[in-house]
Amino acid sequence: MIEARAGATIAELHRAPGKAELVNGEIVVMSPASAGHGRWSGRIFHSLLEYEQRTGQGYAFPDNVGFIVDLPHRQSFSPDAAYFFGPINEQEFVDGAPAFAAEVRSPEDFGPIAEQALAAKRADYFAAGTQVVWDVDMIRDKVVRVYRAASPTEPSVYGAHDVAEAEPALPGWTMPVAELLC
Repeated sequence: MIEARAGATIAELHRAPGKAELVNGEIVVMSPASAGHGRWSGRIFHSLLEYEQRTGQGYAFPDNVGFIVDLPHRQSFSPDAAYFFGPINEQEFVDGAPAFAAEVRSPEDFGPIAEQALAAKRADYFAAGTQVVWDVDMIRDKVVRVYRAASPTEPSVYGAHDVAEAEPALPGWTMPVAELLC
């Protein structure tokens, strides 16, 4: 966390210096991502954008887009890639949780404390209405763990030779995990 200040507002989140989320009334600014992280999240976004163009429904979003939610302790998300169904105002943050969110792990996203934080964030996504969350680990295990709101603690795990999906959030959308390993 680079910056945290209690009592922050969505208006202040708009002025945050870089990628940030509003959690527990604090603006939490996130560190810049590594080259690999950016490429992995970019590949997911590219695949989601192709899905958007093919289906003509919903919107694919890259890293650093804010999604405003109304949870007791969280007011926003900024996933590494996401998909949203519903109206948008291109001049504002997205109003509501994404149907699908991808969280790409960074080197500091490992160990017991990090696992607890990631699990808590997934629980927040599901409480806000997200249907599917990808936990993308291209650093250690080289897998995509697919968590669903219907079974939030029991992921489907896809490895290098598998094709990951995001059912029921994105019907018919798939992505070979090998495309993330390039």
